[in-house]
Amino acid sequence: MAKLWCLLCIITLLQVSKPVISKREVTTPPLPVLPLPSFSQLKWQERELIMFLHFGVNTFTDSEWGTGHENPAVFNPSGLDANQWVNVAAEAGFSLVILTAKHHDGFCLWPSKYTDHSVATSPWKNGRGDVVQELVSAARAHGGIDVGLYLSPWDRHDRRYGHDLQYNEYYLAQLQELLHKYGRVREIWFDGAKGSNVPNMSYYFSDWFSMVKELQSSINIFSDAGPDVRWVGNEMGFAGSTCWSTINRTSLSIGNGSIVNYLNVGDPKGTDWLPAECDVSIRKGWFWHKSESPKRLSMLLDIYYKSVGRNCVLLFNVPPNTTGLISENDVQRLREFRAAIDTIFSTNLAENCFVKASSQRGGKGGDFGPENVLDGDHLWTYWTPRDEESEDSWIEFKCIDKLRFNVIRIQEAIGLGQRIKQHEVYVDGKKVAGGTTVGHKRLHRLEKGAVKGQIVRIKILKSRSVPLISSIGLHYDPFWHPEKI
Repeated sequence: MAKLWCLLCIITLLQVSKPVISKREVTTPPLPVLPLPSFSQLKWQERELIMFLHFGVNTFTDSEWGTGHENPAVFNPSGLDANQWVNVAAEAGFSLVILTAKHHDGFCLWPSKYTDHSVATSPWKNGRGDVVQELVSAARAHGGIDVGLYLSPWDRHDRRYGHDLQYNEYYLAQLQELLHKYGRVREIWFDGAKGSNVPNMSYYFSDWFSMVKELQSSINIFSDAGPDVRWVGNEMGFAGSTCWSTINRTSLSIGNGSIVNYLNVGDPKGTDWLPAECDVSIRKGWFWHKSESPKRLSMLLDIYYKSVGRNCVLLFNVPPNTTGLISENDVQRLREFRAAIDTIFSTNLAENCFVKASSQRGGKGGDFGPENVLDGDHLWTYWTPRDEESEDSWIEFKCIDKLRFNVIRIQEAIGLGQRIKQHEVYVDGKKVAGGTTVGHKRLHRLEKGAVKGQIVRIKILKSRSVPLISSIGLHYDPFWHPEKI
């Protein structure tokens, strides 16, 4: 009996000590490089194009900056159709429309209970109109367009301007009206613009920002100093050839003209994620003027390459006219612009090539191979090399036939931080492009025109930790003729 008991004990011990065969250890993603974008900032960056609508009494007085003494009776857009604005925006590829709810003249496009200088005292719809509501309703009916608002801090009409406490209370009251009454607002725009010889005025920006976030926590706040989106430093629509989404907010202040270069370039050592928005108008002016025409298509494409193609979002102003419609020549130019963008980028010639890299994290068969740059996910799938190759790594496309292209698109997986500091592009061993930052999207439009080749290699020379490249494209732009410039 004792021998049987011992035998049972041995069998039990063998069963207990039997080694457990674990599943293959899956390679994890690399650590992020701080700072990181918020969820709202990521969604904002993916928009790439936002429409600005400058509209108000200036539209009817042929002015850019109103005096504040305009009679509300001048505002009477008899054919105003916000559905047309929204449809034009959607057809041109814009997913967010920002309206000047109040410009520097102080005239409000909604019936604010805190002033009579508004649509409520205009002849439009016998004083019962509300432009903000019309835009919100049109966007909601369309379903694919979001709304943003601009509320000018400088107010040339209101008598409280110049009295810090009274005016800041007035401004906050109007902010509460706009963000409480009209549903979800995706972006709110503040600037520091004001003329010379105006009353000294301290804006309580911290109070304003806190109130905005309390009322709508997912909103993006734009200003020279963020906190969510920064001004690019000019009104030409151009970012710097180097453009970091990171910057030090402590070095920024709203309305400070001495920091425009810092705003344009950003800071690789910045502690805050504050991407840049490039604002420009389709015409010379921001408000509609009968004497002006839209910019040429070639100029609009140049702006696109130097804004969206430099890690920014393009805020494109398209002003409604005195009828209350976007003018037909502006509509036509936007159609041409959208058609051109689709023509250039709808075909990725790299998809017909074999792709390989200097190395990949976790080795072959893992989740971080070079094939990820062609899968259509521009955020969360990516190629990344081994940790030892944070610099001097490369990814290469080898094609059966020679390709002809003049645009190279590179995108980083910015959800884990912006990293690339220097890169170069070679075609059949010859350098054709180079630059510094990449970020969400870098577009190289080749200065000497189209090239033909079979082997395209992108070298990452310097990076903050290992680079994460989410997407690469080789495209042909038929509108680019550098020999004619």
